[in-house]
Amino acid sequence: MMSRRSFAVLIGPVLGAMLGTLATVSAWAASVGQAAPPFTVTDTSGKQVSLADFKGKHVVLEWVNPGCPFVVKHYSSSNMQATQKDATAKGVVWLAVNSTATEHRDFLAPAAMTQWMQGQKAAANATLMDTDGKVGRAYGARTTPHMYIINPAGTLVYAGGIDDKPTANAADIPGAINHVKVALQETLAGKAVTTASTKPYGCSVKYASGA
Repeated sequence: MMSRRSFAVLIGPVLGAMLGTLATVSAWAASVGQAAPPFTVTDTSGKQVSLADFKGKHVVLEWVNPGCPFVVKHYSSSNMQATQKDATAKGVVWLAVNSTATEHRDFLAPAAMTQWMQGQKAAANATLMDTDGKVGRAYGARTTPHMYIINPAGTLVYAGGIDDKPTANAADIPGAINHVKVALQETLAGKAVTTASTKPYGCSVKYASGA
């Protein structure tokens, strides 16, 4: 039988490496009140899209995975589309981001992702294919959906869930507080966002292993 001392010697370096990795992810993940991480990524049409392209505008980032029941909740009810349309009508840029790894069963190729978004009548300005997970990891995106709002100065002013009802039940939407709508109303009016950070909910982002 392995002694406690031997076990500690064996497992110590492993735990150290794990904690080091977590510290690195935490150190690099975007934080509300700080500059939003820059990125350049290809959208579903093959066009390169950079955050810098939208300097001086409000930008919403929405992490999406059509295979996730929580995403389906907000699209099948048209709640996500209504939130998108409300934002873009006010000049806000809305970028959907798909960080699903190519090897995962939920992965949709760009053409299929475009078809799905069009079938949902989504109002996002573009859908970004972050298959290597670099954008998602830079922002610390953990769930689909996971929502972020960036102000014209390039500062992250909101991060978290779309609303306060962490379920996959569309019947909960009418009684929910839509955090994204509220935060956009405040920041568009030049006010500080009252609830700038909430707990995201949904399916885990299906990142590529080792990315």
